[in-house]
Amino acid sequence: MTGMAQPASPLSVGSLAQLSLSLIAIVGLILAISWALKRLKLAGPRNGSGVIAVLDQLSVGPRERIVLIRVGDSQVLVGIGASGMVALAPLPTPITLREVSQAPGFAERLKDLMKRPSGAA
Repeated sequence: MTGMAQPASPLSVGSLAQLSLSLIAIVGLILAISWALKRLKLAGPRNGSGVIAVLDQLSVGPRERIVLIRVGDSQVLVGIGASGMVALAPLPTPITLREVSQAPGFAERLKDLMKRPSGAA
C-alpha cells in the first residue's frame, strides 16, 4: 500500500500561503477600484440640495482644482490645492449651467449588463 498518497491537510503551509495571497489580491483590487473611481470622479462628492452646493469643478493640476459653489442665491469660485482653499472671486451674476445628462448609476449599469446575452458570437 505504498502507492496511495495522503490527502493534503487544509492547514498546510501551501494552503495558508495561497489563502494569504488571495486575500492580499482582493484587498489590492478593492484599493485599485476605489483609486480609479476617485480619479475618474465617478465616486466624487454629491451636489448638496441645501443652501450650499458644488455646481461644477475643473482640475487644473494633479492636486489643484477650481470649484464653482452656490451659496444661497450667489455663486463663488474657489481654488482648492495642497495648501488649502482660497476664494477666487464672488460672481456678481450667477452662471447658468448647461444641463448635463446624468450618467447611469451602478444599479442601471448592472441591469444593462445582466440583460445582454452572454457569450457566443
